[in-house]
Amino acid sequence: MQGTLNATDVRRHWSQFNDDIVREGPRFVKRNRDEWVAVSSEHLKAAFSAFTFEAELLYEDDGSVTATIKGFDLVENGETADEAIDLLTEELVEYANEYQDNFKSYFQAPNRHDHFPYIMNVLVQDNIEGVKSLIRCPVGEK
Repeated sequence: MQGTLNATDVRRHWSQFNDDIVREGPRFVKRNRDEWVAVSSEHLKAAFSAFTFEAELLYEDDGSVTATIKGFDLVENGETADEAIDLLTEELVEYANEYQDNFKSYFQAPNRHDHFPYIMNVLVQDNIEGVKSLIRCPVGEK
């Protein structure tokens, strides 16, 4: 990989390394056989910004609304569409934290592996409203 830094040099110049990441862009590092990348939160947001969620809303006979996210086993029910989306947003944050806490298992699981970029987009958001903005509802649905 072009421009790959040696981990020993990174440790030696840690402060400069961090400044360079934030001000000049991602850096690639190699330590023995392991390779990794260091990236700022701002750059991470940009990298994963296309990974948004498509909600589906089902209006129940009792007047409540059930919200799901396509491709994810997340389902919430609220009295209104807004409430259902709010609950779904909270559930999405919980799932992202669970994914991160059990990263090795989730990333290697065939049914969860492809969730990774979406989870990263959730984790890099500054607040719950940022996460909520990642959920798209079909026009006229909400």
